[in-house]
Amino acid sequence: MLDRLELQEVAEQFIFRCYEELNRTPEEAEERIDNIRNEIERTGTYEHTFQELEHGAKMAWRNSNRCIGRLFWDKLRVIDARNCRATEDSAFQLLHHINSATNGGKVIPTITVFGPSTPGQDTIRIWNHQLIRYAGYETPEGITGDPASVSFTQQCQQLGWSSAGTEYDILPLVIQKGQDTPKWYRIPEEAVLEVQLEHPDIPSFSSLGLRWYAVPIISDMSLEVGGITYPSAPFNGWYMGTEIGARNLADTDRYNKLPLLAGLMGLNVSSETTLWRDRALVELNYAVLYSYKKAGISIVDHHTAATQFRTFEEREDRAGREVTGDWTWLIPPVSPATTHIFHKSYKDEIQSPSFQYTKKP
Repeated sequence: MLDRLELQEVAEQFIFRCYEELNRTPEEAEERIDNIRNEIERTGTYEHTFQELEHGAKMAWRNSNRCIGRLFWDKLRVIDARNCRATEDSAFQLLHHINSATNGGKVIPTITVFGPSTPGQDTIRIWNHQLIRYAGYETPEGITGDPASVSFTQQCQQLGWSSAGTEYDILPLVIQKGQDTPKWYRIPEEAVLEVQLEHPDIPSFSSLGLRWYAVPIISDMSLEVGGITYPSAPFNGWYMGTEIGARNLADTDRYNKLPLLAGLMGLNVSSETTLWRDRALVELNYAVLYSYKKAGISIVDHHTAATQFRTFEEREDRAGREVTGDWTWLIPPVSPATTHIFHKSYKDEIQSPSFQYTKKP
């Protein structure tokens, strides 16, 4: 927590920049800052207007060093859920986020912002890494489902949740108010849009039974705007294909499907020099892109995403803003050297407003 003087300083910096970008006058900014100073003196904190919260959330996306999709930062739809204090109401808001952001497959970048960290008040905490995520189970034969979800799945089971135990069980929402025992809420099947993966040139690909959900909604990062921290602010864009095809389904510590696909393709896996992993990886990523587009669900390939990021860099340069970035995250996991990002360097510097990782519950 910032002390009053620190909070005042950060708030002033944010208001001046925010109001300038919103084409508000310097006089309006000064008047707002005077009000904020008085509010901090009285209460130790201050409350954002919706316009400040909305633009602050957009700025945080623009400042996200690990995101290649920042071109669309100013299109972010902001849902104000700051008055939502009960877990039941919070679950309703999260389901609304899932439904409205999914938008029948035409994914809308969206953030839902719950109440800030305020001394003496209970805040809402979302335990999920993503609002939609597949469960993972330890069995005598190995892990069924997503290995990355094993620990959280066990927590859900301890809270009373049960499931079919398949590879693709949707985990529940787990929400905690203050220090209360967290509660879980099942996500209705009809709320989760999923894609059955197929390959146009490998008919047997469908026999793998691969699928993935339409919208990645990150829910374990806090939003910081002008010195105020919002611990629960789930947000989404749309998928870049490699997130699914090169990581979620391909990583050896995730679904690890490359060996199975290589077998279907009849590849020689006896030696790494056959590049069987690379060949299977490209086809898996092609299947993801093909299947999502066939289903009419928003997705972007990594080459297009890199081109969009170049446009973002050009626009930021014209606006007089330096683009910061984490190079290790910005380069795509497939053919990174074919993008301009691979051949550049970026200052990995956190700017405010920002999204920040929170400690796991």
